[in-house]
Amino acid sequence: MAAPDYVPNDTAAADRHYVSPPRRPQPWLADRPAELTGGQPIGAGLGVPGPDQGYALRLARRFEDQLLLGAGEHGDDAIAGCVGVALKRAAIFGRAPVAADLEVAFRVFGFLPPAPDESLVAWRKELFAGVSHPHHYAEARQIVDLIPEAVLRMPPSEVEAACLNNRAELFAVSINR
Repeated sequence: MAAPDYVPNDTAAADRHYVSPPRRPQPWLADRPAELTGGQPIGAGLGVPGPDQGYALRLARRFEDQLLLGAGEHGDDAIAGCVGVALKRAAIFGRAPVAADLEVAFRVFGFLPPAPDESLVAWRKELFAGVSHPHHYAEARQIVDLIPEAVLRMPPSEVEAACLNNRAELFAVSINR
């Protein structure tokens, strides 16, 4: 469609094309103050990095109505504690979180069937109390560290079978008091 005569028509604009920026003669260096030069640091409380970790929270909300909560337990605390476990599992496999990661985390702690015994419910009630609050990051990290990597590498069906046999063997510490 033709433009009216009163609209400015810059014919030089049509002749423009992309021109790449001038080449930088020096190599790029990781010299900024916060640059990681030796790779991702590993240590206590640093977590396990992985891609698209925020998606785990969305996936976790799909399990809300299935959680087996005892008296005095809160779904937000269960989700906050188990999301960290699921993220560690996903990062071990080098991928973004999927529903199976959350299923494993919830199942190990007895928030999904098979129903846990009373001693586990009492232990996890104290363990998960308040971890949904942002000031309880250290407590949430302790929950993540309770599950050994070998357990996190198991498929959900094996975790479910292990929960039926002896759930206490899935933890890095003894849960019997």
